[in-house]
Amino acid sequence: MKLISWNVNGLRACMGKGFAEFLNKASPDILCLQETKMQPEQADFEFPGYRIFWNAAERKGYSGTAILTKTEPLSVRYGIGLAEADAEGRVLTAEFPAFFLVCVYVPNAQDGLRRIEFRMAFEDAFREYLEALHREKPVVVCGDMNVAHRFIDIKNARSNIGNAGFSYEERGKFSELLASGFVDSFRWFYPEKTDAYSWWSYRGNARENNVGWRIDYFLVTEDLLEKLTASAILPDVAGSDHCPVVLELEA
Repeated sequence: MKLISWNVNGLRACMGKGFAEFLNKASPDILCLQETKMQPEQADFEFPGYRIFWNAAERKGYSGTAILTKTEPLSVRYGIGLAEADAEGRVLTAEFPAFFLVCVYVPNAQDGLRRIEFRMAFEDAFREYLEALHREKPVVVCGDMNVAHRFIDIKNARSNIGNAGFSYEERGKFSELLASGFVDSFRWFYPEKTDAYSWWSYRGNARENNVGWRIDYFLVTEDLLEKLTASAILPDVAGSDHCPVVLELEA
């Protein structure tokens, strides 16, 4: 089973930058999207062979998640019970026979960490939500988690210490999530690989020079590790300031 996650930074914009062609070529069993920035009724396109589920933000043109799947889920859950985050459409969960798949767009702490209190509240609520799911069955989490966890996950680590996405607070919460029973699948396969990034600033030819951050992840509970077969980052896929990330596992 091939799973792909991609922060498209506006699905309608990405549609004009090769999204449909990528979907047809990659043909994942499930595709999770973040930052869709649209309401379902704004969709003037279809994806043959896929059922699509939306969790749009109340504020138009902002945030939002979606899941495209070839297989009908057993159930779909919207949000995590944290009102501010749920209003922004940040979490969408699809249940399949072997696992829960959680698509997440973690809030950005923003410049000067001015939204760090909300970010910390989200982190705690999200971890509790995942732990509750795991009491039912294994869990796969994917999406833009807005944090580079280790120094090897960001090109200019030392100059970014304390900045949004590489603050001690955010990295610490990510460590807490891993300690609660989750594994970073990319690091499971490539524990010390460097220069592997999933997001690049639009400034200063960052993508061309691969001055990036790895902030898009597939996390799995430890009881799924024996089923993992591959993990990848697709930096050559354009269409967004993020690139897709991939997880393959035995169904």
